[in-house]
Amino acid sequence: MWKLCFCLPFLLLDIGVAKASASIYLPSQTGADGSSSPVCSSPDPNLNYRPIIGILSHPGDGASGRLTNDTTSTYIAASYVKFVEAGGARVIPLIYNEPEDVLFKKLELVNGVIFTGGWAKKYEYFDMVTKIFKKALERNDAGEHFPIYGICLGFELMSIIVSQDRGILQRFDAEDNASSLQFVENVNIEGTLFQRFPPELLRKLSTDCLVMQKHKWGITPEKFKANHALSSFFEIVTTCIDENSKTYVSTVKAKKYPITGFQWHPEKNAFEWGSSQIPHSADAIQVTQYAASYLVSEARKSLNRPSSEKVLKNLIYNYKPTYCGYAGKGYDEVYLFTQPRSRL
Repeated sequence: MWKLCFCLPFLLLDIGVAKASASIYLPSQTGADGSSSPVCSSPDPNLNYRPIIGILSHPGDGASGRLTNDTTSTYIAASYVKFVEAGGARVIPLIYNEPEDVLFKKLELVNGVIFTGGWAKKYEYFDMVTKIFKKALERNDAGEHFPIYGICLGFELMSIIVSQDRGILQRFDAEDNASSLQFVENVNIEGTLFQRFPPELLRKLSTDCLVMQKHKWGITPEKFKANHALSSFFEIVTTCIDENSKTYVSTVKAKKYPITGFQWHPEKNAFEWGSSQIPHSADAIQVTQYAASYLVSEARKSLNRPSSEKVLKNLIYNYKPTYCGYAGKGYDEVYLFTQPRSRL
């Protein structure tokens, strides 16, 4: 069990209030009363304040064929787009089955990538995830800070790629339930998405059902550690327990790269309503917000700044989301891509 001192909570609270009070100034102390002009801090030249996240589309329509029977269609659940926007970034869709040269040109426009949840583990989709993953490693090795979030299926595919073992995944019963997160013993959360979580929220993550599970596959900590390639590349941060009391790895952080894997859904708490199991408490919403903020804070470290014209032509805003929540299940909204096109 991860250890952190939560002793004397009332004392800590009082200290926090005292610190907050000490940092509040009256207008006469800041010059806002007209006696002087306010000072606006200069932007940090080492940060990119207009980051772009690429989200790879997934085969299908996201609604089991209810929206289109076009076999070439792909989609991105709108919750992932909203998740990125909540962190302070914009999205360029990476349409997985468009011409490879076009997709890679779009990849040059972004400061990070999300591999989403879904079901596709074979063929062209797996190949494209592999190629993007390897290009992300190359960009990081070349000195660019280029983060990846692999969520649910995205984490599973990264695990297959890194381990070079298509049989690495195991079956679990965690298809539609909320759960807590169990931090592994002596884990250092600095440099992980949890580093800015308030202590009280971190404590609740271990005791309350604040994260959503929607998967059949995963990896036990024992099998994860036994695979040298996987355990050398990733560090386990948290685990979860499925409905049959079986433990699986739920959050990992790459040791060398800004890559995070989730076997849970940080985007669903605030932006999906199709399942009654999704937690929507104030604490659960904070989990979404902090996870989004961490991704974008990592993307701001990327100094890749392509031309504004190319970015604007390829943003997700050039597409319209389709509402599919009327079925009472699945995603609330999706972006459909039935005719891959380049705006480059």
